[in-house]
Amino acid sequence: MDITELREVAQQEKERQRPIRLHCCTSTGCRAASANEVYNNLKAAVKEHDCGDRLEVVSVGCMGFCGQGPLVQVDPDNQLYAQVKPEEAESLVATTLGAGSTEAEQLDPEHPFFAYQTPVVRKHSGKIDPESIEEYIAVGGYESLYKVVHDMTPADVVKEVSDSGLRGRGGGGYPTGLKWATVAKMPAGQKYIICNGDEGDPGAFMDRSVLESDPHLVLEGMAIAGYAVGADHGYVYVRAEYPLAISRLQKAIKQAKKYGLMGSQIFDSPFDFKVDIRIGAGAFVCGEETALIQSIEGARGNPVPRPPYPAQSGLYDCPTLINNVESFANIAHIIKQGAEWYASIGTENSKGTKIFALTGNIRNNGLIEVPMGITLRTIVEEMGGGVPDGEVKAVQTGGPSGGCIPKDLLDTPVDYDSLKAVGSMMGSGGMVVMDQNTSMVEIAHFYMEFCREETCGKCVPCRTGTVQLYDLLTKILKGQATEADLEQLKQLSYMVQETSLCGLGMTAPNPVLSTLRYFPEEYTSLLVQPAYLNGHAAEAKPVSV
Repeated sequence: MDITELREVAQQEKERQRPIRLHCCTSTGCRAASANEVYNNLKAAVKEHDCGDRLEVVSVGCMGFCGQGPLVQVDPDNQLYAQVKPEEAESLVATTLGAGSTEAEQLDPEHPFFAYQTPVVRKHSGKIDPESIEEYIAVGGYESLYKVVHDMTPADVVKEVSDSGLRGRGGGGYPTGLKWATVAKMPAGQKYIICNGDEGDPGAFMDRSVLESDPHLVLEGMAIAGYAVGADHGYVYVRAEYPLAISRLQKAIKQAKKYGLMGSQIFDSPFDFKVDIRIGAGAFVCGEETALIQSIEGARGNPVPRPPYPAQSGLYDCPTLINNVESFANIAHIIKQGAEWYASIGTENSKGTKIFALTGNIRNNGLIEVPMGITLRTIVEEMGGGVPDGEVKAVQTGGPSGGCIPKDLLDTPVDYDSLKAVGSMMGSGGMVVMDQNTSMVEIAHFYMEFCREETCGKCVPCRTGTVQLYDLLTKILKGQATEADLEQLKQLSYMVQETSLCGLGMTAPNPVLSTLRYFPEEYTSLLVQPAYLNGHAAEAKPVSV
């Protein structure tokens, strides 16, 4: 296939599409609210109204406002219907045709939930059928891949990614271009690309949504990465709990092969690239890159000491580039619109956009893609609409690896450095809002229970430290702990943080330390009260972190 043939496919697809399209979200979240029934009833209504020549129903990926699903959007009128019931499908089609009315609830497309967003990765999410490569090509898909293999050298591609300022969206924030350059500089020979889709943070579903909504965008980014670093083989690692994402990826790979966009001599060039899927069993530690590599090789997913880093010696001891789903999904857009365009979004040290899963005690929950530098307050109070009853108490970012940020710091910009400065982190993008009724000690207890269950057990600090931290938190919650226990909780947190082998143990104490830092009174109020001395109760000592 050449560029002319690619654009012919795009043109044919545009001509095939009907003037009116009803986009029905059929991603996992909406499916749980009967989206498939809505989709089938919409199709039946089109048949009943005999309007298939001017109106089509399209199964699309996530539109973001998950708390209002199932969602149906009318293109080109941009009308958006929320919480659509299967029995409302017929009236919705009739209304679209101007032949009736519907009781389906309409949402304002200018709602703050949408107004503050800057879709880059999610630009086509909810607008194209993720199971149709033709729809992806019709919106410019695979043109970036063509551009790199015919108009750019591998070094040009690495420089473009470096100049964009993209940092790893998996949580660490390592400069993506620098990682690509490291792999590219390794001696020629077998190299690998790995897409890390092992998403295990409680409350996070960004990667799942991207894979379900726009799988070709991820595959195109991986292929571009392969060309840039000299790799001809890639793996997408997805956990088994994401069957829809796996199914759509499998279809996307088959379609790309059929069009000659994966495999040998892509776009009639010397570049070869193929992608395989590896399904993980669902261990949180496999999100750590060395553990993930072990898992792909068929071993137990345990981390190994670094160096050497995977960029030097990774999968099967070969140089390996690992990025997460969202990182790869940015690449085609960067190549198409340029590094300067991408770098113009965000802050000085955090370029571009970030997808967050906004959940917890909040009115509007779902997926949002916002420019780096937006404040937590804008996300929580304006986009999220605040908490339903009462006020925000804290926001947890970064999942078990992150921390709890109190309401007094809601004006903190959301970027890598600012979140780290207040004791939390970007993480992969989970963002959980808590109201005034939330016990911060219970939150720390919950995340420590998660880490205790998910530790691989390889290194002693993590294996035994998370258990000890969990037991101390349990003791505090039962009202059986003393000030000495509280001090031990703090010191043990630092020890686990500083001596664990991999990121799981290094970050596991973060929820404990952040809640100790910002909510010390919630811990001290649960301690065993000392006996009354001389008729006066001893004052609880402040906890310093």
